[in-house]
Amino acid sequence: MQKTIAAISTGNAPGGIGVIRISGDDAIKIADSVFECSDKSSLSDLGGYRAKFGNIVIGGEKQDDAVALVFRAPKSYTGEDVAELSVHGGMLAVQKTLEAVLAAGAQPAGAGEFTKRAFLNGKMDLTQAESVADIISAEGEAELKASYGALHGRLSRSINAVLDRLLDASSTMAAWVDYPDEEIPELEYSELEKTLEFCKNELENLLRNYDKGQTLKAGVDTVIAGRPNVGKSSLMNMLTGTDKSIVTHIEGTTRDIVEENVRLGGIVLHLKDTAGLRESGDIVENIGIEKAHRALDAAQLVLAVFDSSSELTDEDKALIERCRGRLSVAVVNKTDLETGADTDIIENAFDATVYISAKNDEGLESLENAVVSLLGVADFDSTAPLLANSRQKQHCENALSSVAEALDGARLGVTYDAINVMIDAAADELLSLTGKKANAEVVNNIFSKFCVGK
Repeated sequence: MQKTIAAISTGNAPGGIGVIRISGDDAIKIADSVFECSDKSSLSDLGGYRAKFGNIVIGGEKQDDAVALVFRAPKSYTGEDVAELSVHGGMLAVQKTLEAVLAAGAQPAGAGEFTKRAFLNGKMDLTQAESVADIISAEGEAELKASYGALHGRLSRSINAVLDRLLDASSTMAAWVDYPDEEIPELEYSELEKTLEFCKNELENLLRNYDKGQTLKAGVDTVIAGRPNVGKSSLMNMLTGTDKSIVTHIEGTTRDIVEENVRLGGIVLHLKDTAGLRESGDIVENIGIEKAHRALDAAQLVLAVFDSSSELTDEDKALIERCRGRLSVAVVNKTDLETGADTDIIENAFDATVYISAKNDEGLESLENAVVSLLGVADFDSTAPLLANSRQKQHCENALSSVAEALDGARLGVTYDAINVMIDAAADELLSLTGKKANAEVVNNIFSKFCVGK
């Protein structure tokens, strides 16, 4: 019998309610020992998917009003008996309730242990389990949609469609090779090619979307760069919707990197507002400028800001040159003033140029469209099956390599037993991807990255 585990399943901060989750054979018995139903009934007599109102009782004294939820195995999140105690969300009240549950016989849950038990008990496969962590950490809308789709088996169904075809072909070939005297229909090479072509295309589609998915998932390291007083800090404030950066008419106001995450067109940008790029005799400002240069070199995306009301300076032209060949958007600011810059030079140097007035909050939609288009996610379908991480990608690449090798073999008329070795190798990779053949070390590593309580 597995130990009964318990943990706080809500955030580590005051809130409306706090939830203590208990899972295992003794979950309901333990919950009964700290929870007193208002109608004097017992949680042990309660059916699954039922709730009772009552009190948390510790040392014979009522400590808090609470609601107890009971879920009976196997129809619970973990596949085991589960009880959840919802108390008022003060951190002390929640912690004291957990301590009482642990004193009654439960063991502290490890990181991700509830979801790990759900996986081990067949309630979800490994891709679905990983999507739980992705939902919790999601910052962008597209990432949330993709993670939710994975939780409900969108990726699993795509992988299993390939796996079923491979296993069917493998079993047919194996039977024909192993039992030549039986009247087993031979799998035609033309039919085998169709099967392998389908599998190859499906795996290629999954891998093709991986980089776009990671852009949505991990976000994009983005630097706002430009000479002093072109409106970098004003752009930062427009994107964040707050006065994150100090804005003055004095050059060199921004002396250190100001960082913030923002959502733009469903993409999370890890924004850095940097010091103005120029030659300066100020020691402190020079430190900020040096940091700006390093951030610019490391950035995945550059928002290069120019002042439309003044002629291009040497600093502007130097920034244009540094952005050549880089993923960058020219942001021509101060369109509320009379134009003084040669914008043709800017437009010819950048793949995308947008015109804004950060002062008047104008041009944000144009900037959003330019960034989304430049990053190649404008037509990204977040409801499509999506590989969520490098582990899944590696298994998919390995499977694709074996499928492609098998397809080449089928076209050359290689013997079935040789092709079957390649197909079995591909199937093993996909079984590992979904967790059906994952070893304990891999499983433990995945769930160690979860938060406690989930």
